[in-house]
Amino acid sequence: MKTDKFNQGNHLSNIPQQKPKRPSIIGQMFKFGLKLATGSLQTTVTVVLTVLVLIVVSFLIVRFSGKENHVGVTEEKKITLSPTQIKSLEDIGEWEFLSIADEELVDTVSHGFFGDDRLVRIYFGTLRLGVNMHEVHNGWIRMDKDTVVATLPPIKLLDTDFIDEARTKSFYEEGDWTQADREALYKKAYDAMYSRCYTSANIKTASENARIQLTNILRSMGYDYVKIAVSESPGK
Repeated sequence: MKTDKFNQGNHLSNIPQQKPKRPSIIGQMFKFGLKLATGSLQTTVTVVLTVLVLIVVSFLIVRFSGKENHVGVTEEKKITLSPTQIKSLEDIGEWEFLSIADEELVDTVSHGFFGDDRLVRIYFGTLRLGVNMHEVHNGWIRMDKDTVVATLPPIKLLDTDFIDEARTKSFYEEGDWTQADREALYKKAYDAMYSRCYTSANIKTASENARIQLTNILRSMGYDYVKIAVSESPGK
């Protein structure tokens, strides 16, 4: 029995033990490739995420900065008056800035031996105040940097024949009157209208209207800054 146990122990000890298997070359290459691919994928994902973050941050900076920065070159343009524009203003000729309608009741009396004769007439007239653009002097309009500077001729009566004789009416007529008598009555009405309407106040109003109208015209031509003066009117 002892012999058998001994023999049995010897028998087990004589059985060769299996050594652990080494991975094949193909398996090692597969593991290395998998590791390399995994590392490349992580690197690619990291780069993509970084680019996306930079894009988002740049967008937010531009969006909330209030304004974008632009770099450009500004060309300074010199403002000038063309000869055509100047001529178009001068071609206006008589330019009316104030119209005053008036009527005058005038009379005349002729004293005679047998009594007095009397003639009463009503005259209607319209006085037009303005300037004649054909009377402008050389250099009447020019540029002073970005401002148009212009000096208009003086305000005057544009038509001295302002009584409308076709509308004249005889209010009262008694006795015989000559043509000379009627002409004297016309002259009396003319002087009354002239004195009543061609006043300093009306000349001032016409001058102000002239400045406003010429300023509006020049601004419609594209000139933002305008300075207009009206020459002093001569004695009436």
